[in-house]
Amino acid sequence: MALTNNDIFKKLRVAHKLNNDDIVKICELVDFKVSKSELGAIFRREDHEKYMECGDQFLRNFLDGLIIHLRGPMPKKK
Repeated sequence: MALTNNDIFKKLRVAHKLNNDDIVKICELVDFKVSKSELGAIFRREDHEKYMECGDQFLRNFLDGLIIHLRGPMPKKK
């Protein structure tokens, strides 16, 4: 049984002790707009009527933002 993007996102959220506000700010670091209601839908159980799948683009943008959040922005090349 493989992990879904939603499972990975949930595990990262718990591991880094992030709340919805933190995730919104992290996504803004890469100019990716996400609302708290979208996050709520992603973190719901699969059998809930308002459940939303976390797509590859959503997870990729979050991971890119998380890298910037943890390491800082890349230095500019000369």
